[in-house]
Amino acid sequence: MASSSTNSPCAACKFLRRKCQPECVFAPYFPPDQPQKFANVHKVFGASNVTKLLNELHPSQREDAVNSLAYEADMRLRDPVYGCVGVISLLQHQLRQLQIDLSCAKSELSKYQSLGILAATHQSLGINLLAGAADGTATAAVRDHYHHHQFFPREQMFGGLDVPAGNNYDGGILAIGQITQFQQPRAAAGDDGRRTVDPS
Repeated sequence: MASSSTNSPCAACKFLRRKCQPECVFAPYFPPDQPQKFANVHKVFGASNVTKLLNELHPSQREDAVNSLAYEADMRLRDPVYGCVGVISLLQHQLRQLQIDLSCAKSELSKYQSLGILAATHQSLGINLLAGAADGTATAAVRDHYHHHQFFPREQMFGGLDVPAGNNYDGGILAIGQITQFQQPRAAAGDDGRRTVDPS
């Protein structure tokens, strides 16, 4: 062990002012150059309790146990009220806040991706419309899309009229013709009425 090879007592035995034996249970975990580590553990837990704990554990588990005791003792001396619990609570709060921020960031990213897809779709339709108008081969789907978004619906423009479906331009011409037919009888009646009035 370190104490027998260097002939220097471990930090625990030096603090307790006793001779460090070769089978000292503290020697592997409290080296001579870390006196404050054992001092904190002894102040919070007591040397006898630490000795009992280490003797009950398997040698492979003792190092982790000593490190946990040392950290908890250090935190307890820094914060006598909460100790490690205060640090754990703070870290859990930060973790929850980071999870909320991550969720908000994912939501915003999804919105921007949806807007990008929608803009790309409209841009593609606009390019197709311009290309079709240039060579006279605009597709019916593109024309219908822009008529739907830029003009009044057929039901609103030609409600109550017998307008054939299909070509919007031809349907509009027929609707205008029907409107003219409806107005002509009233106009004729008005003319007849004016002719029958006696100027005297």
